[in-house]
Amino acid sequence: MGIVPVQILRAIIWLCLLGSLAVQLVLVPLIGWEMTDSGAPLGVVVIVAALLVLGVLGLQVVGASILALLTLVRRGRVFSRRAFRFVDLIIGAVAAESALLLVVAVLAALVNRTSPGDEFAPGLVGMVCAAALVLAGVALVIYVQRQLLVQATETLARAQDLQSELDEVI
Repeated sequence: MGIVPVQILRAIIWLCLLGSLAVQLVLVPLIGWEMTDSGAPLGVVVIVAALLVLGVLGLQVVGASILALLTLVRRGRVFSRRAFRFVDLIIGAVAAESALLLVVAVLAALVNRTSPGDEFAPGLVGMVCAAALVLAGVALVIYVQRQLLVQATETLARAQDLQSELDEVI
């Protein structure tokens, strides 16, 4: 991979990480204050704030892990055991995001059941469930790619062993 695409991707990820930090430090408290001013119970405000912070945190974990993988790419060490840790973090974060979306859908459905009328459109609840399913699928695709990384790493290690044996023979 060329240096220019890697540098562009790094810059984009850093901008996203800074933006996500601004969301956690500025927007989440503003949303909490707005909800409190509109008369929402404190428990609901805390749950919404926690879900927002956790959702953004999952994205930050993915971004930081990709940055670490890009560093390994730049050093030519992406086919190493160290890369597995970062890929595992990405898989875990995406799976956690999927579970978090499912929790949001369940909470929205519970609100619809316990309040008169539908606070959230049933179609919206269904779309959030579908988004959770898609994210679970993404986590599985990344897991499959991890298995490909395992095979490539084992193949590289075997090739290096064979090369060293050949060097000894020569």
